[in-house]
Amino acid sequence: MSGTIEQPGTAGVASERPLGIDEWLERVRAGYRRVEAREAYEAAQSGDALLVDIRYAALRDRDGLIPGAVVVERNELEWRLDPQGSHRLPEATGHDLRVVVICNEGYASSLAAASLHQLGLHRATDLVGGFQAWRAEGLPVNPATA
Repeated sequence: MSGTIEQPGTAGVASERPLGIDEWLERVRAGYRRVEAREAYEAAQSGDALLVDIRYAALRDRDGLIPGAVVVERNELEWRLDPQGSHRLPEATGHDLRVVVICNEGYASSLAAASLHQLGLHRATDLVGGFQAWRAEGLPVNPATA
């Protein structure tokens, strides 16, 4: 994915402008279907999806944990979920694994899901609204253990 785009009316000209985060996020999200909290919950309950919580520790400590979700720090995500990687989690069984990435509000998780797509995890997606949407939906949350 290119980090720049051509200015309107400049086709073939080397002039490009930087791609802003909002536009980049829009492009990334257009590449896959995101899921709502209830759908993610049901997919995890049926064994059809692996929930992956990428929130940093302070947020997990403050807000709690989604039961059954695997906690993977964002900076380790690709190494832990690459089915071919030497540092993968036992749950990273293949490229067909359905992964639902969860951040706090559903922004960083979109970029993380796009990164997983580049590793061949074509069913990777993220949770619209992140953990906060999960909690607002009244889905299970365990208090963090200190």
